Amino acid sequence: METDITYERFEQADAEELVGLLSGDTWPFHGRDVVAPAEVRRWIDEGRFGGEDNRAFWITRSGERVGFVRLMDLCDNAPLFDLRIRSEHRGRGLGGQAVAWLTRYVFTEFPQVRRIEGNTRQDNAVMRRTFRKCGYVKEAHYRDAWPAADGSVHDAVGYAILRRDWVSGTTTVPDWNDERVAPSRTSRERPT
Repeated sequence: METDITYERFEQADAEELVGLLSGDTWPFHGRDVVAPAEVRRWIDEGRFGGEDNRAFWITRSGERVGFVRLMDLCDNAPLFDLRIRSEHRGRGLGGQAVAWLTRYVFTEFPQVRRIEGNTRQDNAVMRRTFRKCGYVKEAHYRDAWPAADGSVHDAVGYAILRRDWVSGTTTVPDWNDERVAPSRTSRERPT
């Protein structure tokens, strides 16, 4: 793990730099590939990056802000996160370091949190590997749930880590065979 990576809390004075980050790059595995500056400013005004329920941090490498992580629903017992790395810094392990950091941060700072969740597109193989490497387990698969900018629709997958797994260094997986399977219908049979 690199030691020159730091995480700096987002401050309102950084708003225009955040606008530049989010609107000045492409985000192929997020809700929108490209975000307009006005939309980022609206998100900032809505409090999506600060406050009691949300926190955001710059990912800084050797003094350069190379990415951003946003924590959401921190007042809940199962917060979510959004992770973005500038395109020229992707593929260098920064995502995995950020997920390990945010996991430690949330479980240390928020004793009520039992689990941390994250979602990605099914075809985002790098993020899926990152989740697994950091102890997160696939818990959900949402078919046709993630529309892309080109009009296509992708499946989405959900991962989570439990506090008890993080503390013990183990990984527990869901029981995927917990329901009795009913006989299948043919494609012509429709419920009435």
